Order: sequence, then structure tokens, then C-alpha cells
Amino acid sequence: MLDSYYTVHAHGTSEITINKSRFISHVKRVISEEEAQNFIQSIKKEHWNATHNCSAYMIGEKDEVQKANDDGEPSGTAGIPMLEVLKKRQLKDTCVVVTRYFGGIKLGAGGLIRAYSSAVTEGIKETGVVERKRVNVMGVKVEYTLLGKVENELRNSSYPLKDILYEEAVVFFVYVPVKESSRFSEWITNVTNGQCSIEELETTYLETDISSS
Repeated sequence: MLDSYYTVHAHGTSEITINKSRFISHVKRVISEEEAQNFIQSIKKEHWNATHNCSAYMIGEKDEVQKANDDGEPSGTAGIPMLEVLKKRQLKDTCVVVTRYFGGIKLGAGGLIRAYSSAVTEGIKETGVVERKRVNVMGVKVEYTLLGKVENELRNSSYPLKDILYEEAVVFFVYVPVKESSRFSEWITNVTNGQCSIEELETTYLETDISSS
């Protein structure tokens, strides 16, 4: 599993007009080629009367699956430029479909490449990008006398606090990057002067919105 990677939010759309042609970008996070193909087919069904529904997607930890389709546009003017935008942004598990309604003015090969690239860029911008980091959920149990100190230290640290459970003792659930588990354990032990118990509960991915960066 990757320690971190970039992908898009669940889904989004955007639209631009170039020389009277409408370019509608549909972006979706997918985890399999089957899901990508189903998404593409759903857009084609929705926009059955469009001039073209071009597509591209990248799937897998090492981008094992990469596909591009010009859907009737001149070869290399739509699908590949769309795929290149995904590569440039290093977006994994991402599928994009650009629907074109022809406006009567031909754009030429260079114009098409720019148009489809711009449509994908705008679609990604509208959908938003996240960084997914692999983290361990750590449970830290302390007595109530340490509640205020530990909560304050955690909230002022780089470790996101997932939840707090109040029972006979207090349990803090903390997201910790997998490579920092030992460092975190040492740090929280020092914070509590050894008056804590630490348990590694599960490994998951934590998403951070980086759309504005």
C-alpha cells in the first residue's frame, strides 16, 4: 500500500465553451476498470445526443491501468491529452469523461488538444483534489487527571484527533502516519510521564483536501 497519493473527491462536473462548442467535464473517483467503464457508459447514455464523449482514466497504485478514448475525434486530440492532465497532476484512481456538443466551428488538432486538456483541468478544479495518507488509528488511554493536558497537547500537535471516548478512563483516538507510530508512542509517553496505555487499532487512509494548494 502506498503511504500517500493524490486523487479527486467523489465526483464533479464543469463546463466550458470554446468557439461555440460546449465541453462538459465529468470527473469521478474509481477503484476498478469496471467502475470506470460503467461511469463512461452512464455519461454516454445521459449525453446520447452529444457529438463526442471522450474519456481517460488511471487506476492502481502504480497506474497499472491507463486508458484513453477519442470517441470519434481525430486520433490523439482528445483521450491522450486528457490522460496527460491526469498524469501531470499525479491523480490515481481517477476517471474523466468530456462531453462535446459541436458548435459549428472546427478547432483543428491543436485547438482540440487545448480544449480537451482545459476541460479536464477545469473539471478537476471543480471536483477538488485530496491527498490520501496511510495512517494508523492509535488508542491512547489515560486517567481523567490527564484529560486536559493530553487533549491540549494533541490539538496543538500534527496528529489529527479522531475521537475521544469517556468511560472509566479517557481514550483518545488519534491518526498517526504509519512511519511515525514509534515516534508518536514515544512522544505521548513523555507527555503523560508514562501514565498511559497505547494501542494500534487499525490502518486506514486519511484524506486531506488540497484543492486550494
